Amino acid sequence: MDVPTGSTTDLPADLGRRLYRDMLTARRLDGEAIALQRQGVFPAYVSLRGQEAAQVGSAAAVDRDRDFVFPTYREMAVALTLGVDMVGYMASHRALWHGGLYDPMASRFAPINAVVGGPVPHAVGWALGERLRGTGGCAVSYFGDGASSEGDVHESLNFAGVFAAPVVFVCQNNQWALSVPNERQVAGGSVAARAQGYGMPGVRVDGNDPAAVYTATRAALDHARAGGGPTLIEAVTYRLEPHSTSDDPSRYRDAAEERAWRERDPLPRLRARLEAAGHADAAFFEQAEADARATAERVRDGVAAAPEPGGADLFTHVYREPTRELARQRRAWQEEVEL
Repeated sequence: MDVPTGSTTDLPADLGRRLYRDMLTARRLDGEAIALQRQGVFPAYVSLRGQEAAQVGSAAAVDRDRDFVFPTYREMAVALTLGVDMVGYMASHRALWHGGLYDPMASRFAPINAVVGGPVPHAVGWALGERLRGTGGCAVSYFGDGASSEGDVHESLNFAGVFAAPVVFVCQNNQWALSVPNERQVAGGSVAARAQGYGMPGVRVDGNDPAAVYTATRAALDHARAGGGPTLIEAVTYRLEPHSTSDDPSRYRDAAEERAWRERDPLPRLRARLEAAGHADAAFFEQAEADARATAERVRDGVAAAPEPGGADLFTHVYREPTRELARQRRAWQEEVEL
């Protein structure tokens, strides 16, 4: 697949170092999460390995006071970059609570949405509400190349284009809609090419270059805040791990393709860029590694030790005003517990 060239824009030294730290921490935490699933702590997990630049680069451009992010089930590095409580985030992978045990309003990071294309309509609705309120807030919606073929996504893009909603659509094109390659599910050459039909700019960037992703996202947010409406960003990247811990990519992916993309790993690429620019030395990278491992281990231990919710939670937040049938079920459950 033709991959866009990386950004030639040099990021400020402090921003470049921060992006590297967040990407490295996400990589280490991702490894711990896979290990937790193999140990039976998590029933399942979806890895983001290889997509750290697309996630951290875009999230770093978000205004945490005004904007709001709408994730899928794979945006762990976005959550990390936005300062979400990661033990609370990982609780969703342990199935302790649907959507996670963190505060979405405080973190500006909506509950995890496992429906393919599901967060996209929510982002458009929220963005229209913010425009009516006049806050200058923008929505950032994440989805994959497979989700780009869902009806909900098409309708959301069209609606946002017609009403000039202040929303940035970030498609992480990791080449595979689970086991279906791009060429079998994206017509027209690219996801970004579809943007023209919705009356919005379509930008295709190297998703393994955090500077390219950050620059494109920042420009799209500025465009939306100025009243220009939505933008569709296609970050071309690659999922280095299986689609989930229950997947076997060797059944549908070529080993040579995987090796070629591992050579484009975003972490060593950013490290080389920081070193070449004189923005970081060996001591920085050594400390970054130590800090990343410490954070990953702290989150691992925290989520593994988190208490399971009480059975009464089955009946909480189902309805605003509990129905008689729900009350009956709760009484029956309570009687069974007391036996």
